[in-house]
Amino acid sequence: MDNTPKKAYFFRHTECEYFPCHETDNPEDFNCLFCFCPLYALGDGCDGNFFYTDQGIKDCSNCLFPHIRDNYFDIMDRMAEVAEIAKKK
Repeated sequence: MDNTPKKAYFFRHTECEYFPCHETDNPEDFNCLFCFCPLYALGDGCDGNFFYTDQGIKDCSNCLFPHIRDNYFDIMDRMAEVAEIAKKK
Protein backbone atom coordinates (compact mmCIF):
# COMPACT_ATOMS: atom_id res chain seq x y z
CA MET A 1 0.00 0.00 0.00
CA ASP A 2 1.17 3.46 -0.84
CA ASN A 3 1.77 5.91 2.01
CA THR A 4 -0.16 8.76 0.33
CA PRO A 5 -2.48 10.38 2.88
CA LYS A 6 -6.02 9.03 2.48
CA LYS A 7 -7.37 12.55 1.96
CA ALA A 8 -5.32 12.68 -1.26
CA TYR A 9 -7.38 9.84 -2.81
CA PHE A 10 -10.66 11.70 -2.96
CA PHE A 11 -11.91 15.20 -3.71
CA ARG A 12 -15.53 16.19 -4.32
CA HIS A 13 -16.02 19.69 -5.73
CA THR A 14 -19.71 20.25 -5.10
CA GLU A 15 -19.42 23.96 -5.91
CA CYS A 16 -18.33 23.24 -9.47
CA GLU A 17 -20.92 24.38 -11.98
CA TYR A 18 -20.69 20.96 -13.66
CA PHE A 19 -20.91 18.80 -10.53
CA PRO A 20 -21.48 15.99 -11.10
CA CYS A 21 -20.24 16.03 -14.67
CA HIS A 22 -21.56 12.50 -15.29
CA GLU A 23 -24.86 10.95 -14.27
CA THR A 24 -24.47 9.04 -11.04
CA ASP A 25 -26.67 7.40 -8.45
CA ASN A 26 -24.06 8.14 -5.81
CA PRO A 27 -23.04 11.84 -5.87
CA GLU A 28 -21.71 11.58 -2.29
CA ASP A 29 -18.99 9.27 -3.56
CA PHE A 30 -18.29 11.11 -6.84
CA ASN A 31 -14.54 11.75 -7.04
CA CYS A 32 -13.47 14.94 -8.83
CA LEU A 33 -9.76 14.31 -8.21
CA PHE A 34 -9.29 13.19 -11.83
CA CYS A 35 -11.55 15.82 -13.38
CA PHE A 36 -9.65 15.39 -16.64
CA CYS A 37 -9.02 11.67 -16.92
CA PRO A 38 -5.29 10.91 -17.01
CA LEU A 39 -6.06 7.70 -18.93
CA TYR A 40 -7.64 9.55 -21.87
CA ALA A 41 -4.34 9.44 -23.76
CA LEU A 42 -4.44 5.64 -23.74
CA GLY A 43 -7.14 5.79 -26.43
CA ASP A 44 -9.08 2.56 -26.69
CA GLY A 45 -6.67 0.99 -24.19
CA CYS A 46 -8.01 2.95 -21.24
CA ASP A 47 -10.66 0.26 -20.51
CA GLY A 48 -13.27 2.92 -19.76
CA ASN A 49 -16.83 3.23 -21.04
CA PHE A 50 -16.28 5.50 -24.05
CA PHE A 51 -17.08 5.68 -27.74
CA TYR A 52 -15.68 7.54 -30.72
CA THR A 53 -17.89 10.11 -32.39
CA ASP A 54 -18.36 10.22 -36.15
CA GLN A 55 -15.65 12.90 -36.16
CA GLY A 56 -13.20 10.52 -34.44
CA ILE A 57 -13.31 12.24 -31.04
CA LYS A 58 -13.19 10.07 -27.95
CA ASP A 59 -16.35 10.72 -25.93
CA CYS A 60 -16.11 9.67 -22.28
CA SER A 61 -19.41 11.16 -21.16
CA ASN A 62 -20.67 7.71 -20.10
CA CYS A 63 -17.53 6.78 -18.19
CA LEU A 64 -17.42 6.95 -14.41
CA PHE A 65 -14.14 5.04 -13.93
CA PRO A 66 -11.98 8.02 -12.83
CA HIS A 67 -14.80 9.29 -10.61
CA ILE A 68 -15.10 6.16 -8.49
CA ARG A 69 -13.26 6.62 -5.20
CA ASP A 70 -11.86 3.08 -5.13
CA ASN A 71 -10.20 3.40 -8.57
CA TYR A 72 -7.45 5.75 -7.38
CA PHE A 73 -4.76 3.05 -7.23
CA ASP A 74 -5.85 1.46 -10.51
CA ILE A 75 -5.38 4.83 -12.21
CA MET A 76 -2.04 5.50 -10.52
CA ASP A 77 -0.82 2.03 -11.53
CA ARG A 78 -1.39 2.96 -15.20
CA MET A 79 0.43 6.28 -15.13
CA ALA A 80 3.63 4.64 -16.41
CA GLU A 81 1.73 3.81 -19.63
CA VAL A 82 0.65 7.44 -19.95
CA ALA A 83 4.24 8.59 -19.34
CA GLU A 84 5.46 6.32 -22.16
CA ILE A 85 2.99 7.92 -24.55
CA ALA A 86 4.17 11.37 -23.47
CA LYS A 87 7.81 10.40 -24.11
CA LYS A 88 6.99 9.34 -27.69
CA LYS A 89 5.27 12.62 -28.50
